[in-house]
Amino acid sequence: MNTRESRLPDPVHIDVDGVGVATYVLNPERRAPLGDVVFCHGTPWSSQVWADAARHLSSSHRVFLWDMPGYGRSPKDPEVPVDLASQMSRFSRLLACWGLDRPYVVAHDIGGAVALGAHLLHEREYARLFLWDVVTLDPWGSPFFRLVADHADVFSQLPAPLHTVLVKEYIAGAARHRLTSDWVDALSQPWLGASGQPAFYRQIAAQRSEHTRPLVERLRQVRCPVTIGWGELDPWIPVGQAAQLQDLLPGDPPVITLSGIGHLAPVETPSRVSRALGEWLA
Repeated sequence: MNTRESRLPDPVHIDVDGVGVATYVLNPERRAPLGDVVFCHGTPWSSQVWADAARHLSSSHRVFLWDMPGYGRSPKDPEVPVDLASQMSRFSRLLACWGLDRPYVVAHDIGGAVALGAHLLHEREYARLFLWDVVTLDPWGSPFFRLVADHADVFSQLPAPLHTVLVKEYIAGAARHRLTSDWVDALSQPWLGASGQPAFYRQIAAQRSEHTRPLVERLRQVRCPVTIGWGELDPWIPVGQAAQLQDLLPGDPPVITLSGIGHLAPVETPSRVSRALGEWLA
């Protein structure tokens, strides 16, 4: 996949309770939209991972994306909380700012926890929800993720060249097959430099399982149809969690397992992901 072909437009920053949020909106060019689709990214990603799928769906739907504060092209102010509970609340308020009522929501990684939290804890209604390799059930986070979470202050002091190598290897390790150098560079870039390096470790240290446990307790209360997607060879969150989620959610949601794919399905196999999303919307 070519990152140039999948670039999102320049973001529009929206103030959500004093915090700047980089947002993107794609509209159909030749028809009235059939509905609204919202994408949520995970960590350490940004909306860029959903660019290909977003452009595919924007031929028929109005598509909304956002970089959570602390990620992508949103500000990385150290004073702004980036824990999951804060992002859940922000997503709920952002949907209100966009004026969206019952959108289709697609979420990956911790974006799944954020979307579920806005729904279950902040009463946001969705038409449907598609969860891809999501962070919800314990245990979550790679061994490296948990190591950094416990020693973020130490890691944040690494010399910049060592940090760059570490971030790129960490990002590349999410995929089953080696990502292209263009993709590794694009996904690593927000975490480099004077503001990016401390922000990378800060957002890892902020993620705690106590913020997902209230969601697990309420999974039976999900009020919309859910579909689950997973990379069969996900090295970060085992595919067995897809079946566990299926058992805990109401309505026996369908599970789509992508063979030969790791944790980063929207980048590893954008055509299969886009096809699955198109069928889901249809």
